[in-house]
Amino acid sequence: MEKIWKALVVGMRDYCEQNGFKQVCLGLSGGLDSAVCSIIAKEALGADNVYAYMMKTKYTSMLSLQIAQEIAKRNKIHYQVIDIQPEVEYYERKFAQVFAETPKDLVMQNVQSRIRGQILMALSNQFGYLVLACGNKSEAAMGYCTLYGDTCGGLMPIGDLYKTQIFALAKWLNGHYASVLPEAVISRAPSAELKAGQKDEDSLPVYDVLDEILMLLIDKNLSVKEIVARGHSNSVVGLIEKTYRKMFFKRQQMPSMVKCHKTP
Repeated sequence: MEKIWKALVVGMRDYCEQNGFKQVCLGLSGGLDSAVCSIIAKEALGADNVYAYMMKTKYTSMLSLQIAQEIAKRNKIHYQVIDIQPEVEYYERKFAQVFAETPKDLVMQNVQSRIRGQILMALSNQFGYLVLACGNKSEAAMGYCTLYGDTCGGLMPIGDLYKTQIFALAKWLNGHYASVLPEAVISRAPSAELKAGQKDEDSLPVYDVLDEILMLLIDKNLSVKEIVARGHSNSVVGLIEKTYRKMFFKRQQMPSMVKCHKTP
């Protein structure tokens, strides 16, 4: 983990220096990915150069608000809460007029993410921040992200890490840097909080299974047949492989990422 951590920190610092950025901003959601990204940024650029924004809606839990505030407090990074629910409701009414029917649930989920992306990009334009996109390799592989929403930004700090690796990194950080992250952000079930009761694993296989299959598929370049021969379900492997191929168009539009693994 130490090698990965150093690669992430040095990679972000170098990228900012090469592109003329001294400060960064990100959406701090109360989830693990943005939490880890904020710590990487603090280490790379200094706490005073990191601006975190909790952009809440009616689906944002009190726990998320508490976690985001606690992360900012522990690490002394700039922090602001922005209520985007009025904008979400405006677009719901507007789209109902445009569509001549009620917008689908997926439309309104993605609207929330895109409003957040717009705000971060506006902050970038106003103050010269580099926007950090906080997606991981597991989500990118499966297309579990919103184009022009949570994929907005100039750099994906953890885009080369699978979700299970991010959990491991978070635990390592707390062991080496005096609990920079609240335990709750590591132990809670991952959720985008774009609708009531939402959990990542409602849309994806459990991360332990997903990541093991993705590593074999992407990093080892094994076929579905070869992966199934290692004891995985044919239907699950087939679904993951099909989704991975189908989501190529999304990955093509994502920001640059900090590389922390050698290409096999």
